[in-house]
Amino acid sequence: MKNEVSKVQKRSLLDLFEESVAKFSENTFLLEKKDGEFRPTSYSKTRLLAQQFGAGLCSLGLKKGENASILADGCNLWIIGELAIFYAGGINVPLSVKLEESSDLAFRLIHADVVLVLVSERQLPKIRSIKDKLPLLRQIIVFEPTMPLEEGELSSAEVFKVGKEYLENNYSEFIEIGRNIQNEDIATITYTSGTTADPKGVVLTHRNYTANVEQSLTCMTIPEGYKNFIILPLDHCFAHVVGFYIMIARGAIVATVQQGRSAIETLKNIPLNIQEVKPNLILSVPALAKSFKKNIENSVKIKGKLTWTIYQFALKIAYAYNADGWNRGDGWKIILYPIKALFDKILFSKVRLAMGGELDFFVGGGALLDKELQKFYYAIGIPMFQGYGLSEATPVISTNTPDKHRLGSSGILVKPLDIKIIDNEGNELPLGLSGEIVVKGENVMAGYWKNPKATEETIRDGWLFTGDMGYMTKEGFLYVKGRFKSLLIGSDGEKYAPEEIEEMLVSKSYIIQQIMLYNNQSPYTIAIITPDKSSGLEGKELIKAVWDEIAKFKSKGVYAGIFPERWLPSTFILTTEPFSEQNRMINSTMKMVRGKVEERYREEIKFAYTPEGKDIYNKYNML
Repeated sequence: MKNEVSKVQKRSLLDLFEESVAKFSENTFLLEKKDGEFRPTSYSKTRLLAQQFGAGLCSLGLKKGENASILADGCNLWIIGELAIFYAGGINVPLSVKLEESSDLAFRLIHADVVLVLVSERQLPKIRSIKDKLPLLRQIIVFEPTMPLEEGELSSAEVFKVGKEYLENNYSEFIEIGRNIQNEDIATITYTSGTTADPKGVVLTHRNYTANVEQSLTCMTIPEGYKNFIILPLDHCFAHVVGFYIMIARGAIVATVQQGRSAIETLKNIPLNIQEVKPNLILSVPALAKSFKKNIENSVKIKGKLTWTIYQFALKIAYAYNADGWNRGDGWKIILYPIKALFDKILFSKVRLAMGGELDFFVGGGALLDKELQKFYYAIGIPMFQGYGLSEATPVISTNTPDKHRLGSSGILVKPLDIKIIDNEGNELPLGLSGEIVVKGENVMAGYWKNPKATEETIRDGWLFTGDMGYMTKEGFLYVKGRFKSLLIGSDGEKYAPEEIEEMLVSKSYIIQQIMLYNNQSPYTIAIITPDKSSGLEGKELIKAVWDEIAKFKSKGVYAGIFPERWLPSTFILTTEPFSEQNRMINSTMKMVRGKVEERYREEIKFAYTPEGKDIYNKYNML
């Protein structure tokens, strides 16, 4: 499937930003809560601040092509800081605030040759604990500090001050630095989350970003003045492109979450901030979507049994009418419309008010989004449109949109982009058959930082081998089935992607909170399962409850036939603790790190393939 990729003129991220400042000069760009209210910063004011900050970086010695890093919670200064690095000719190495281990942080900062770090006060202790291990680090700049600073640290206010002074004598030379950035110049080095191996630095050029902005806007329309509320950490590639660079291109507004004194306090601010900002769009990932759904359902339940019963009935009507989105109201389903409309007016409209009242839709990225979750949000009138991408593609490859969507799919392709679905031998497969997703376009990364071997394995003749499995339909929808490296492989060599089964088992079960299926050329599939301990069940009762949930998908179960039975677990091992970021079984984008789970439960997995282990009431589960 090919689209012609046309020759383009020079267009760096600063070119894109400057174009928008010229068009939308006095429009609000940034919204941040200060002194009790969300305060606007215009496009022209943002440029002034970014240039002053960038000039300050130049005066501190940041040279063109040198690497700086941002480790900060979402705020105006994060976005201004990245633009400032670009104005100074530098490269940004954005870091996840979820990185807790000093070794993880040190690895990235050393590997990326970072000479300067921009850090929020809450993240500062992490940098202080490792700065002696960073021989290239020359300066630490702290965003709006309230605590005393140490030697080698400088406040953001001081950088603005020296930047203003620098611009008085060096304005023309400084502006030329940004103007001279070329398409192929590196913009960011974004480290992958490492679901299967050590993190790799994804090198993304200025043109990678501007091309992906242009591609994404062929799928979705963002009106001028549209409000996007960014919950995701800003280091995410998804947050970069869809969170703020697309918004910049359309003169839209970017609001960030009010930061609390702790991560938990920040999370608690989200519902209040949504009421204050009244966003039109929110970026989400499955973990956040599930949390929102739980909060909505809890708020309905406290209104009493009758309200809860009506709510569940209203959802059933909406599910039946909407079907898979593209076919809503087809055929006999049209008779449900008056009932659906009534429930929407008396019930779901109130639910939408809890989300600000102006939210048109979510955009979901990251892991596969459970179809049942998509149906829920569609039913309440705030569709959650699944997209697909990866950092190596800057990241957007496809997305569902308000105009064209199929629930359960990953949407239509951005344009221009070439795509192939290939088998293990590299042969292109016809529509409808699953294989590896391979893409080619201007959004394909320049390579991995200091890792030519991995680059050669991933990019061949300009094609990006994603490592993801999926298929295309004749209607132009991409369906992503999961990672090749996570495939279940039977004893006969047959393969199956486990993600859909895992998602369904969690979403349909009251007791299974997390699950990883495992089969590596074995006679049967097993599972590592985290049960819901709050259920109050213990011992054999808990084990039986988990098994009963799995049995629902087997012969004679209520969900029988959805999945081939050989890929459903024949036995399971209960975890000793949940998969989490702390034990590294979940990465910073909330995806399960299968290799880490396998490593931790290696002994239990081996045991599960013994006669004793096939008994669900085995020694590990009866602990």
